[in-house]
Amino acid sequence: MFIDNHTHLEMIEKNTDEVLKDASTQGISQMITIGCHPGDFDRVVQITKKYYPTVAATLGVHPHEAKHYSDEVESQIKTLVEANKEIIGIGEIGLDYYYSHSDHDVQKAVFRRQMQLASDLGYPVEIHSRDAEDDTIAELQHWNGKVTGCLHCFTGSKRLADAALDAGYYISVSGVITFKNADELRSVVSQVPLDRLLIETDAPFLAPVPLRGKKNEPAFLIHTAKHLAQLKAVSLEELAQITTQNIKKLFSRWR
Repeated sequence: MFIDNHTHLEMIEKNTDEVLKDASTQGISQMITIGCHPGDFDRVVQITKKYYPTVAATLGVHPHEAKHYSDEVESQIKTLVEANKEIIGIGEIGLDYYYSHSDHDVQKAVFRRQMQLASDLGYPVEIHSRDAEDDTIAELQHWNGKVTGCLHCFTGSKRLADAALDAGYYISVSGVITFKNADELRSVVSQVPLDRLLIETDAPFLAPVPLRGKKNEPAFLIHTAKHLAQLKAVSLEELAQITTQNIKKLFSRWR
């Protein structure tokens, strides 16, 4: 049975009961749904309250939304995390210079504030990094030994992967690894140790081959898993066992 390390159930239009049922039929037993914007936090908490421990959650402010971060938002995250056992991490946080929906300096400041919050609370993080490798690596090194977590939907270079591994992080692989033009990514992932790999959908985004163009959902994780198992030369069952052990080690509060 697989665990989807990163999905957005509140963004999936299909009924959540059906999403979970369909996932279960494909061998996906649990998942983490990710809060990215203060306006989504209540819905994310409601979902996990209903479906925990099948569904756990993280809360954080995505770099796109960094301009909306404030003391009040930080207090809201802290209060919700401390009050709800279903919230097991801080995220999705990080840097995105591809779209630059928020100023880069604002992104960096908000990223650091949320890393500090994770450090203070003792929670792992889910990090988003796109076209921001130098600054992401700088933050990983700054917080080395203080914060752990994963780089979600990893699409970066070997340099970024090595920096993350050196800092004790996991690499979370999405359906991008199945894309035709992802040879360089597959090469990087092939060198990541099995005991540092996680697997995710990032649903409803990035549906894997052979379902490109459809709205992604946790059930589709099985296609990414098959590609990853082949790439790592292990059985599907072994990959499920290892990635499940990894995610439960990282998110140790998940029971």
